[in-house]
Amino acid sequence: MIRCFITDRKRTPSLVDSIARNLEDGVTWIQIREKDLNARELFELVKKALALPNPRGSRILVNGRMDVALAAGAQGLHLPSRSIPANRWRAIAPQGSKAPEFLIGASCHTLDEVREAETAGADYVFYGPVFAPLSKAPDLAPRGVEGLREAARAVRIPVLALGGITNENAPECIAAGAAGVAGISLFLNC
Repeated sequence: MIRCFITDRKRTPSLVDSIARNLEDGVTWIQIREKDLNARELFELVKKALALPNPRGSRILVNGRMDVALAAGAQGLHLPSRSIPANRWRAIAPQGSKAPEFLIGASCHTLDEVREAETAGADYVFYGPVFAPLSKAPDLAPRGVEGLREAARAVRIPVLALGGITNENAPECIAAGAAGVAGISLFLNC
């Protein structure tokens, strides 16, 4: 099961400590999602995350900023909903035997968006919100487990459940076909 910690430095006393704990815990990916940081600040945060001990080889992904991901040496880019399609970014992504697979994923809120992301070359998608989000006021109605099931069946790429994911409902998401879970709150207390 893929587990992705999405960062939110406003919800933790020390974001770097939270990242370090999650790396030690063996999350699959950490998405650095600090939208309000300027490029230099984001770059410095990503470099700090990449310099932490990473005993299980977790990947560091950058939200929405390919320039920062490339400059810092991150292992992927996560695209917010309605971004430039993955195939446009793939042309400048690290490739070849000297670079591990550079992941490009996308956030999706509808079945059509999930299909479009796969067609555009995304390696994975986050689908949601499956449940009401725990970390913010909902701006979209929850899609529910059945919506997640439809999304997971519609594509061959991994679909990760997002939105209101807890230790209690994560197994239900996996049973519905999700390849994993992504979230903020789920990983802040690890």
